[in-house]
Amino acid sequence: MSVTYNPLTIYKGALIRLYLLYKHTAGLLIGGLVAYVRGLPPYRKRWFRSAVPRISAFFLKIFVKRELRKEPFEVQLRRRLELLGPTYVKLGQIMAIREDIFPEHITRELKQLLDRLPEVPFAVIGEIIERSLKRPLKELFLDIRREPLGSASIGQTHRATTYHGKPVVIKVIKPGIRDTIMADIKLLQVLGRILEWLLPRYQPQVVINEFCRYTLKEVDLTFEADHAEIFAANFQSYPDVAFPRIYRELSSEDVLTMEFFDGFKPNTPEIFQLSDSDQQKVIETGVGTIIKMLYEDGFFHADLHAGNLIILPGPRIGFIDVGMVGRFDETIRRHMFYYFYSLVNGDIENTAKHLLAMAKVGVGGDIPGFKRAVTDLFRRYLLVSAHGNFSLAQLILASVSIGGRYRIFFPVEMTLMVKALVTFEGVGQYLAPHLDIPTLSRKHIQAVYLRRYNPRHLFGELMRNIPELIDTLVNLPQLASDGSRSLEQFLAQGTPENPLTGIKSSLMSGAMVIAGVLAFVQGAHPLLWIGLFVSSVLFFLYGK
Repeated sequence: MSVTYNPLTIYKGALIRLYLLYKHTAGLLIGGLVAYVRGLPPYRKRWFRSAVPRISAFFLKIFVKRELRKEPFEVQLRRRLELLGPTYVKLGQIMAIREDIFPEHITRELKQLLDRLPEVPFAVIGEIIERSLKRPLKELFLDIRREPLGSASIGQTHRATTYHGKPVVIKVIKPGIRDTIMADIKLLQVLGRILEWLLPRYQPQVVINEFCRYTLKEVDLTFEADHAEIFAANFQSYPDVAFPRIYRELSSEDVLTMEFFDGFKPNTPEIFQLSDSDQQKVIETGVGTIIKMLYEDGFFHADLHAGNLIILPGPRIGFIDVGMVGRFDETIRRHMFYYFYSLVNGDIENTAKHLLAMAKVGVGGDIPGFKRAVTDLFRRYLLVSAHGNFSLAQLILASVSIGGRYRIFFPVEMTLMVKALVTFEGVGQYLAPHLDIPTLSRKHIQAVYLRRYNPRHLFGELMRNIPELIDTLVNLPQLASDGSRSLEQFLAQGTPENPLTGIKSSLMSGAMVIAGVLAFVQGAHPLLWIGLFVSSVLFFLYGK
């Protein structure tokens, strides 16, 4: 039997998703208008006041689902994201943590988005494992349980045992989910450009791009395997912290086989069966681990909640589900470290300074207004913190949220960081309701400070940069010669139209050296001595 080839078949799924996206976006815009009109005060609904939106809402409300017509905008948004499927549920979860961009009533509603979906039959999961690992199940595992441990929007997990008798967890990407997400991402990027034009205040294109960056890594399990091994390397000298061992020979893009942690969640009654000293150890280890991840490594678990923590015998703390991670580049990490250090030590001026150094100023941004607002917030924090029961995480989140009012925006990693801090504050206060979070944090951030700036570490940094230092010394005569030649040309030409033209090379050279000195002072490269020497010579000779 002959089969007719249809070149449009491959676009069918994308066209269906495009139609659904258009349908729900249009419905949400109209529903938002209806909710706006319904929320108008009575005097605005009299006679011809607000006539255009009222008339428009009256005629357009028939295009809104009946069960959503009387709901507020934020509920309509959540429901439509759920109806659009797992990609948009994930997008809503990213939006829920951007409290610096979206109003509180929207982020609060989006936090109710659930990520659990119906289970995929084991027969389908088994086929994916065999196809991905290119071997029959019976040759891969001694035993595998058909009932899943969990079923989320992207993956499904099962318990299994290797042929070496090791208990493991197998995570499998659900069938068709990658193609769906890829199609959705392309559509969302187009939608982001449109919404950026319509609603620039909420930076929709930024949020969508962040979502795309994180989600693309979640549908490739090799990234999660890499993350687990990076974390294990970062904490190899910390015996009380554990990350699952990855079985690379039993893993692929669609399948991840990792060590099974046999323990319990920290928010369950089992934790109270630990002795008081062990409970205190869990708190100390947890806070120290999060602070090291954030402010020393700049590489942290970005989807941290109590469900992703396991209390193991010892007690030790195990971290699982590390597919989503946050990274601070060197500049952000440095300012983040100084910011948190200043915060827990009550240094108001430096706290505001380093917070602002991490921000991006939008169109019409009010820097002085933002600085005054966060300074006042920090002063109130110092007063309240003296009485205990104060959340550092909520303070940081409130600081970041203030930015939205002044068109000052922060990278998504800031809010992901808050999520990590909230988790361990919650665990700590679950065990010790009157836990002094600032004092405990101060202890651990000072330990990071001492490790970072001890003489041995600084000497090691210097030795690592010896090749750059030698290269600069070798090129110093050429640098001086170029500066001298520029000065001679300047003197020979007389007074040019621009008096700085003839010594541009000298000034640029000096500026570059000073930049190197500042970089070292801020902890980037140890070129302090050579920088001071070169800058002094150049500006003494040519800097007039």
